[in-house]
Amino acid sequence: MANHKSAMKRIKQTAKRTERNKHERSTLRTFIKRVREAVATKDQEAAKAALAVAIPVIDGAATKGIIHSSNASRNVSRLTKLVNTLG
Repeated sequence: MANHKSAMKRIKQTAKRTERNKHERSTLRTFIKRVREAVATKDQEAAKAALAVAIPVIDGAATKGIIHSSNASRNVSRLTKLVNTLG
């Protein structure tokens, strides 16, 4: 355990950030999964709607540093391509 007051504070901050990041990452994965499930059911309207909701979530995660911006771009690109295969 940390002995310095500042180190103890950093431990608390890290724990708080870790919890927040876990929640954000979980939410991100859920939205990506919703798009993939809509594509799997071959429902074009639902897939487009899910994609429209997922893109801002993915971009927001990149802005917050949850995922790298390249990772976000890759996810958006792949999901968009996946949805476009239905049309």
